[in-house]
Amino acid sequence: MDKIKIRPIRDTAQETSEDAKRRKFRLNNPLLSRRAMERLHTSIERIMEKKQFADIDEANAYLNELIKDGKIPEAPARTKLEEAQDLLYSAWEEPSRTKRVRMARRALEISDDCADAYVLLAEETAEGPGEEKILYEKGVQAGERAIGPLGFRDHFGHFWGVIETRPYMRARAGLAGCLWRLGEQAEAIRHFQEMLKLNPNDNQGVRYTLLNYLIEEDRIREAKDLLDRFQGEISASWLYTKALLKFKREESNPKVDARLMKALEYNRFVPLYLLGVRKLPRQMSPTIGMGDEDEAIEYVSGALRIWYRTPGALKWLACVSESFIDFPNNP
Repeated sequence: MDKIKIRPIRDTAQETSEDAKRRKFRLNNPLLSRRAMERLHTSIERIMEKKQFADIDEANAYLNELIKDGKIPEAPARTKLEEAQDLLYSAWEEPSRTKRVRMARRALEISDDCADAYVLLAEETAEGPGEEKILYEKGVQAGERAIGPLGFRDHFGHFWGVIETRPYMRARAGLAGCLWRLGEQAEAIRHFQEMLKLNPNDNQGVRYTLLNYLIEEDRIREAKDLLDRFQGEISASWLYTKALLKFKREESNPKVDARLMKALEYNRFVPLYLLGVRKLPRQMSPTIGMGDEDEAIEYVSGALRIWYRTPGALKWLACVSESFIDFPNNP
């Protein structure tokens, strides 16, 4: 098998002007933002809602004509909540933090059911997890009011597929992470597990954080059930964590080693960061590719503790991964 060569992490201070332009585009282009795509979908829904089509072909023809130049005309808000949400979409594209915060507060003046306004304020203004918790809790409550009991009943099982549920789900994910940092581990896990009931497809990817939380709390049966629930998934998180759980139960043997080898074949960068050969960067990449170095960084940043707290796991990882990686010689 070909070994992967260790190369230094790119230093942005030494990048070429062209590299800098590409990086700036990735970071700042709103078309790469999920929330910007939400705004586009929202505009399309509002525009299409006003039209009457003879059949699906006519509707598709109109939609293709609408988006052929890549620009979707913005449709006016129909309610105060939609007006507030539109303001939040603009706030996320605003480079000035001061303006973002001002826009979020203005959105709450328009509608206090705007959950995303509380999410932005939690991210931008909270001084410590205590303040974050208060803001995220208000966001969850706002989202509950906006969706309403009938919405929870009708959309149960496919939240996130309905755009109006997404601010609530963002607020609840923020609250869960905040609770974990505050030492309320069981409550944080409960929130993530309930979110997976609302949205079994897990478009948000909360399963990755939940998996690490369950293992840290030694809730191994639940962690294994979660892995089995997404059994067909191929990702660094799933493959490496499956190998780690098997090692926790059986320690090193040919079958356990084979599971780790499968993970290494998928992403060979993970051991470099778990073993400290490369340092984790201060900022995560906005884009992640299957099997690439950015995926390894994303995984290790959340899974360091579960590997470090498993006796012998790092030594085992180093031994098995030697055939894949040219580690630098010790001085």
